[in-house]
Amino acid sequence: MSNSKLVLRNDNSISYYDYSLQLNRWFLKPIGAWPEKNTSNVIKNVFVLIQILICWTILIFISGPCLLYVLFEAKDIPSKLNAVGPLLHRIMGSVNYLTLLKRRRDLRVYMQHMAMDWQLIQRIDDREIMLQYAKFGRLISGICGIIMQGSTMLFSITKTTKKVPIVVDNQTVMMYPMVCPSYQKFIDTKFSPTNEIVLSVQFLSTFIVGSATAGICSLAAVFATHACGQLNVLYKRLDELDKKDEKENKPAEQKMIIIVEHHLRILSQITRMESIMHNACLVEIMGSTINMCLLGYYSIMNWANFDGAKITSYIIVYVSLTFNLFIFCYIGEILTEQCKNVGHAAYMTNWYNLNPKTARGLVLIIAQSSKMIKITAGKLFSLSIATFGDVLRTSVAYLNMLRTMTM
Repeated sequence: MSNSKLVLRNDNSISYYDYSLQLNRWFLKPIGAWPEKNTSNVIKNVFVLIQILICWTILIFISGPCLLYVLFEAKDIPSKLNAVGPLLHRIMGSVNYLTLLKRRRDLRVYMQHMAMDWQLIQRIDDREIMLQYAKFGRLISGICGIIMQGSTMLFSITKTTKKVPIVVDNQTVMMYPMVCPSYQKFIDTKFSPTNEIVLSVQFLSTFIVGSATAGICSLAAVFATHACGQLNVLYKRLDELDKKDEKENKPAEQKMIIIVEHHLRILSQITRMESIMHNACLVEIMGSTINMCLLGYYSIMNWANFDGAKITSYIIVYVSLTFNLFIFCYIGEILTEQCKNVGHAAYMTNWYNLNPKTARGLVLIIAQSSKMIKITAGKLFSLSIATFGDVLRTSVAYLNMLRTMTM
């Protein structure tokens, strides 16, 4: 009779791997940032290059004139601050986009590592554990995409739907306000059709930076949940170390070798993830702190007139930034705790039932797990729930300082 715990090595492994990364692919393919497996197709490479060129042209076309407006044209502090928020959002998205493009090869290697993990799973119960965490990572990815794209689009729509009057040469002209105001000596957006064209390009830039931010956040979530799934499979292996399985018929020494190799494989995977994500994490934490401060300022400034649509959009964007920041901090917290739990799982095994040589191997696993595994922001500070609280407090402190200086 065949063992019900065993499955064919390649059975459905590709479909499970594709399932776990499907939403990430949807976020990144439209902006040419998805790390393709096959890079030998010339036509596809040219098409992706054109996508990237168009995206960067749009980002520079919007961000450059807006920066010039903040530096040279905005006359008072409130005008500068109203432009800084959308500008900073595009700068953050551009850095995330650049990170995705620059680390495309590393992302491809990591994804190949994930695909191999799915292929190496030989037991149905292990696959169920991995699939459970894959579903959780996919859920977070979906929420990231909906919240981040939806909130930024809503912010742009509520800010630009109503035409505002402006005076040009003693004539009153109606125009759509810009999300990112442009330097008028570079692009004059007062008149149609330039006003509508620039506004449409700004919406495209919002989509690009939203896709890049949602893509890198969702990738971090999927990578972390995949590593957690692997760690839970490792816990199960440690629990079964002293148990005899007649169907597998593996001695404890051979099980120990598999456990150690699996543990080292997971640690190298997490280290690679940290090297890919640490710059994006730093940008996200610094940018989110400033943007959350500015959104609070915008809400206070619009409270007197009580523009319900704008205040609602500010709150929704604030929630999306908070959620994005929480995801990164939660990922760092859970990976650190899960890696520490390997040592606890090794200690709780029935090591006294093992022969001394095999039992001594557990000491090495405990020693390895005692080394703190951290996901850092720019290698400056670790990401944890405590860091999340510190960022919230810092943004509120900046808001109080900004309100005192400008009101």
